Amino acid sequence: MQITIIPCLSDNYAYLIETHGAVGVVDPSEEAPVVAALEKRGLRLTHILNTHHHFDHTGGNVALKARYGASIIGPEADRHRIPGLDQGVTEGEAVMIGDAKAAIISIPAHTSGHIAFHFSASGDVFTGDTLFAMGCGRLFEGTPDDMWRALSKLAALPPHTRVWCGHEYTQSNGRFALTVDGGNSALHARMEAVNAARARNMPTMPSTIGDEIATNPFMRAKEPALAAACAMTGKPPAEVLGEIRRRKDSFR
Repeated sequence: MQITIIPCLSDNYAYLIETHGAVGVVDPSEEAPVVAALEKRGLRLTHILNTHHHFDHTGGNVALKARYGASIIGPEADRHRIPGLDQGVTEGEAVMIGDAKAAIISIPAHTSGHIAFHFSASGDVFTGDTLFAMGCGRLFEGTPDDMWRALSKLAALPPHTRVWCGHEYTQSNGRFALTVDGGNSALHARMEAVNAARARNMPTMPSTIGDEIATNPFMRAKEPALAAACAMTGKPPAEVLGEIRRRKDSFR
């Protein structure tokens, strides 16, 4: 499976997926960049995959479906909020994009119906706005407990699994992470690489599950040192995550 990053809007990423027998795009916020990527490669779109309903992940759905006749796949729980949805899916189901199989993982918290698409054979997971590189999404429709459960599901994937998320937030996320996990040597090393990539205007995707377990404060909420740094010693991981999210919401 070949994956191509398509920058959209100001900081969104859509992802073009090429498999034997199909061409998909994940979370197309707008039509034009996707069309340009397809035409450059001489491809015709067959599938649109949505992780959640927000317009900056579904804004291109209807136009791309009209142009190519592509089938739109997204969370059944958000059927009423996904423009043009053809196939609603739930956790435990799988979808085929050509010869590539994606398992559906329910990861609500950012939104109530949020899902991830996990292609285990190629070692790729598309996490939308639940898991970011060194961050997580705002809790618009969920709780810290929801987010901890969602991140724990993703943390259980093989560490080499490549993570493709919805936004280029990595540098800002890393700067915040250093305020709560400054003693983490892996985090400092990763930020050096991130800063170098962004200085060249290069994307920081993909991450890996292993990278996130090592450097993402939201996935590290069960670590005693991180809890202590947040004055949350002895608190459950979900409560620590909630405190970290509260701090991140006001971080500039």
